[in-house]
Amino acid sequence: MEHDREMNLWLPGWNNGSQAEMTESRLFILSCFIAALIGILTIAYTAFQWRRNINLGWMKAIARSKKNPKTRHKVPLAPHTWVLESVSRGKNLNCCVCLKSMSPSQTLGPMVASDSFIHRCSICGAAAHLSCSLSAHKDCKCVSMIGFEHVIHQWSVRWTEITDQPSEASFCSYCEEPCSGSFLGGSPIWCCLWCQRLVHVDCHNNMSNETGDICDLGPFRRLILSPLYVKELNHTLAGGILSSITHGANEIASQVRASIRSQSKKYKHGNEPSVDPVDSGSTGDTSSESMADAHKTVHSSNRVEENCNGGTNVGDHYQDGELDKKIESKPSLKRSGSINQKDESQILQLKQKYELIDMPPDARPLLVFINKKSGAQRGDSLRQRLNLLLNPVQVVELSSTQGPEVGLFLFRKVPHFRVLVCGGDGTVGWVLNAIDKQNFVSPPPVAILPAGTGNDLARVLSWGGGLSSVERNGGLCTMLQHIEHAAVTILDRWKVAILNQQGKLLEPPKFLNNYLGVGCDAKVALDIHNLREENPEKFYNQFMNKVLYAREGAKSIMDRTFEDFPWQVRVVVDGTEIEVPEDAEGVLVANIGSYMGGVDLWQNEDENYDNFDPQSMHDKVLEVVSISGTWHLGKLQVGLSRARRLAQGQSIRIQLFAPLPVQIDGEPWFQQPCTLAISHHGQAFMLKRAAEEPLGHAAAIITDVLESAETNRVINASQKRALLQEMALRLS
Repeated sequence: MEHDREMNLWLPGWNNGSQAEMTESRLFILSCFIAALIGILTIAYTAFQWRRNINLGWMKAIARSKKNPKTRHKVPLAPHTWVLESVSRGKNLNCCVCLKSMSPSQTLGPMVASDSFIHRCSICGAAAHLSCSLSAHKDCKCVSMIGFEHVIHQWSVRWTEITDQPSEASFCSYCEEPCSGSFLGGSPIWCCLWCQRLVHVDCHNNMSNETGDICDLGPFRRLILSPLYVKELNHTLAGGILSSITHGANEIASQVRASIRSQSKKYKHGNEPSVDPVDSGSTGDTSSESMADAHKTVHSSNRVEENCNGGTNVGDHYQDGELDKKIESKPSLKRSGSINQKDESQILQLKQKYELIDMPPDARPLLVFINKKSGAQRGDSLRQRLNLLLNPVQVVELSSTQGPEVGLFLFRKVPHFRVLVCGGDGTVGWVLNAIDKQNFVSPPPVAILPAGTGNDLARVLSWGGGLSSVERNGGLCTMLQHIEHAAVTILDRWKVAILNQQGKLLEPPKFLNNYLGVGCDAKVALDIHNLREENPEKFYNQFMNKVLYAREGAKSIMDRTFEDFPWQVRVVVDGTEIEVPEDAEGVLVANIGSYMGGVDLWQNEDENYDNFDPQSMHDKVLEVVSISGTWHLGKLQVGLSRARRLAQGQSIRIQLFAPLPVQIDGEPWFQQPCTLAISHHGQAFMLKRAAEEPLGHAAAIITDVLESAETNRVINASQKRALLQEMALRLS
């Protein structure tokens, strides 16, 4: 008992001591952990600064080597095309003049304007501080090398991360060792602005001595407009100043007209046909953004309109649905076709800053049209990426002051070329109308980079349903490869005449490429158009456009506005009146197998309709279906229902006995009683992405053989057209 009493006297002291020791040990472990963490962060920060300083040292070494007269390339000087950008978009970039970081310095007080913006070259991607851009070297991509025997490599520092790069371009083109931007990756690298090849700076001298810096334009040489055949036109100073004054006046006038239209639509909306219809591939406010663009572009060469970097500086831009309105409004002003064609060619010639001369007959360059106001609103980034991959002269941005005619006039002497349209269905229709007016002996085939909202024609031609699908499939490099090996197919184009009761034209005819809708579907499109006019900021990408379409469609589900629709229209196909179902709230006339972003209205695989032929976009036949309301449209979108087939024919007349909404290829308006007369207008050459199967590749090879045969005068243009039409029919 006494022993236990003695132990109890000692235990409390021992317990107190052990608790104090445990607390001290925990504090010691925690302090060691914090010290270790601080040490690791210090080492990481030191390594980061070391890497940054080494990379900056390499960049300075490259800059010094470019200033060395012994290593200066014999390439014409080309100034950068500077565009103002927010400094937040210039993170992780270095100024091409002072080589300092473009990130704003962390200073106390408000940020001044010069710290809020930077200059970014829209062609090569170089960045510069506002105070440094005037001192930048003229080492941008030179679009014209007239007088040179061969294209010369234009080696440049990789100022920006290359989004689109061929797989083989990640190795040095001389030593074939990997090229890395890391400080552990060896020698710093140069990148050719034409062929996208990389070379170590240490390897450049040996490569230059062996090859003479001759560039073969890389894997896209057939699509690139070679600078050897581009001649820069010299305009007088007075002409340049007058051109700039005229351009500015046109800009201001266009803004005033746009504001007047937007104000008047709020009061006249619904009483008259829409003046500025918008199609499903368009978004944005054309007026406000255009004025910003007009004030943003600054040229380092201090010239108002001209620089050595090609391309054209534009103001406000068309929305996709407004495109046809511009095309259709022009003929009403014409007094004489021949006189106006001559005047128009003279105007286009004055606008040209370049001319293509001595083009070889086997050249197949690509002419690119970009509408940055299309649904995805990615025009600026697309243009810069295409400027890097192609010749900036062959990349044309569409606007209210510059249509496709400018680019087509530049390529008028090229016997065979292809066209790429970056935009929605409305942009495609605008370009096809312009090609029709040029009366080409051999019209160029058209490929589509889907940058709109619905992109129905692009879906049918296997180019994808949007820019996201293009990026998933390899980006622009893969897209250009597919264009080079694409097969030529035929697209029927239809004329829609709007007639009064006496059969006279109420307005210039419109052209249909995809579909025409009357009734509930056109009302949804019209509601979206009106919402876009009032709140253009809501339509900023393809996904949000579709969300707003779904929301407006949901609002109309319980709306029975078109319950009397069957008695308000009369449909006649090839002279035979077609009965409209009593539950119908809309009628659709389809030329292609895609509607509203991928809905197949006709469904060729459906075997329940033995009396109808399969749908085709080049059989000179249209398909007529009916829909029973907005709820039916929603079920069509998710594949839970089908449209009701009514008829097929070559001549369709839809008589309206009451005011009804109408849309053509996503361009909606409210139409007073009239007759819509649809007739075949012609056929356009389109490019369809060749499938992986041998049949698709065979079609691409046959197309190339036919073009070569026409070049060598084995066959003429009409024979080639007939053979292409027959091939398209057989392959479909």
